[in-house]
Amino acid sequence: MPLSDELAAWLRLSRVSGLGAASLRRLLAEFGSPEAVLSASRAALARHVGEPVAVAIRESTADAALAAAGSWLEDSSNRIITLGDAFYPPQFLQIPDPPAVLYVKGRFELLTRPSIAVVGSRNATAQGMANAESFARAMSDAGLTVVSGLALGIDAAAHRGGLAGAASSIAVLGTGADIVYPAKNRALAHELAGRGVLVSEYPLGMGPLPGNFPRRNRLISGLALGCLVVEAAVDSGSLITARLAADQGREVFAIPGSIHSPLARGCHALIRQGAKLVESANDILEELKLQAHAPGDSTAATVADPAARRLLDALGHDACDLDTLAARCGFAAAETAVLLTQLELDGHISLLNGGLYQRLSR
Repeated sequence: MPLSDELAAWLRLSRVSGLGAASLRRLLAEFGSPEAVLSASRAALARHVGEPVAVAIRESTADAALAAAGSWLEDSSNRIITLGDAFYPPQFLQIPDPPAVLYVKGRFELLTRPSIAVVGSRNATAQGMANAESFARAMSDAGLTVVSGLALGIDAAAHRGGLAGAASSIAVLGTGADIVYPAKNRALAHELAGRGVLVSEYPLGMGPLPGNFPRRNRLISGLALGCLVVEAAVDSGSLITARLAADQGREVFAIPGSIHSPLARGCHALIRQGAKLVESANDILEELKLQAHAPGDSTAATVADPAARRLLDALGHDACDLDTLAARCGFAAAETAVLLTQLELDGHISLLNGGLYQRLSR
């Protein structure tokens, strides 16, 4: 598909090395349009961005990128939105370094609707995954589109919850919009492309470079009214997103966990730093002055076997090993193992690494 002169100019400028968002906005304010920036003399450009960047602008071509963009736009579900586009997300105009170009696949109108970021550990517990999905579903049903980063673990669970609700979900990618990473989330990415939206500031064909992901986190937080951290270790990238959210003036929420869980320590650190402790999606909706929809029947399935029910009560809400549970209940180890297997098959508990069992809240 042939590109308009204006879009081609935007794409060329977006590929200029060293030309950041702030500098590009200065040039646009001075020269009026991306085409005029590209037509300006080197001396005129250098007065605003310095000699090396001015030379790079004058020499920019990006022919391969323009051809790739033209081919990509032949799919009617794909769109390229620029900083001057009427559909550019207004939330990004509030952050210090909005991207000049966004590659979008799916329901691009979701980018302008109220949203909530949900992030957390890639190596999440079963309970963390369940929390992420249920919180996301409830917030989606209340009208908040769920934003996350398509990573394994909490991100994937948040997307599934958002897609299951009324307001759908947005995945902000750390690769080009034509690449699915990680590959394990390929089916989820296709579902998001059909019923939600995938968005990236990175050029088509760009792979998963490590430096891309911390940078894309500013867009996850910047797109949303607030950021919920579900599970995170103290060195988690999710804490970067939370800090960016706070710097951008967004609300930060965190779900507390067991004092024995490494994946709760990041959330606890955020709460000590001023994040709002939340125990339900309603806590977030009330803080954002939104109304929750009446939930359906979520009553936990009854545990019919008295021995299994006793074991589940003894487990409580902290992870525990088989021998300790057997001692608490006075059961033989073999009997305890059988009961734990049945509770796991019925979806009441999950087996964690290290032989620990964790109760799953319904």
